[in-house]
Amino acid sequence: MRRAIILMLCWAAAVSAQSELPAQLRNIGVDQKLDATVPPDLVMRDESGAQVRIGDYFGKRPVILSLVYYKCPMLCDMVLNGMLRAMRTISLDAGKDFEVVTVSFDPRETPALASAKKASYIEKYRRSTGAAGWHFLTADQASIQRLAETVGFKYAFDEKANQFVHASAIMVLTPDGKLSRYFYGVEYPPRDLRLGLIEASQRKIGNPVDQILLFCFHYDPATGKYGLLITRVIRITGTFFVFAMIAGIVLLNRRKQ
Repeated sequence: MRRAIILMLCWAAAVSAQSELPAQLRNIGVDQKLDATVPPDLVMRDESGAQVRIGDYFGKRPVILSLVYYKCPMLCDMVLNGMLRAMRTISLDAGKDFEVVTVSFDPRETPALASAKKASYIEKYRRSTGAAGWHFLTADQASIQRLAETVGFKYAFDEKANQFVHASAIMVLTPDGKLSRYFYGVEYPPRDLRLGLIEASQRKIGNPVDQILLFCFHYDPATGKYGLLITRVIRITGTFFVFAMIAGIVLLNRRKQ
């Protein structure tokens, strides 16, 4: 009874807090749309100004997708910096093991802005395959809106501040453009990002240790993180213990002989 009352109070507080938010913030966020497919025919411009389709980056490798805008005064750079730190930590390489597609959701932004942003981050990434693997795109409003709706990215433009109001998250797509994982915030644990890429690739990248980790860790859509599955760990530990006992008995018998 006491627990039920506490839960009701928490729910009421959450509803009250939601109603007190400014109107433009109430519909901001990221709705997970796992298994939805990003339309490959979305027309965009790459950092050189060439017309491309987002599907041009599908087909071979899993994709990290981020939606930002290049003139964002703070949050977008925090998202890109968080991606950069995670990507520099893992041994998988952009352009070799996975692709990175960063799309501006501000239709006013130009390929020149995208080019400058790319040059800055490729220099910081410091891997030889980076330039070929990390793509900075711009698009018109129709393509941006279609992409945002597909991946569940909800944002709004604040005319008074001349800024966009938006949430922060990145997504991992399978090689055929299907949404596989969401990671929230501005810090992305390298282990989680690596496991997400390996799962999205259907385990075609990574090493034997990664396969063991994938067995022990499970993706939780509610948190956007990988959590340890205790039952699997116990099973592995028990199996190891049994084999160790058998090996010990065999060794003792040999010594007696």
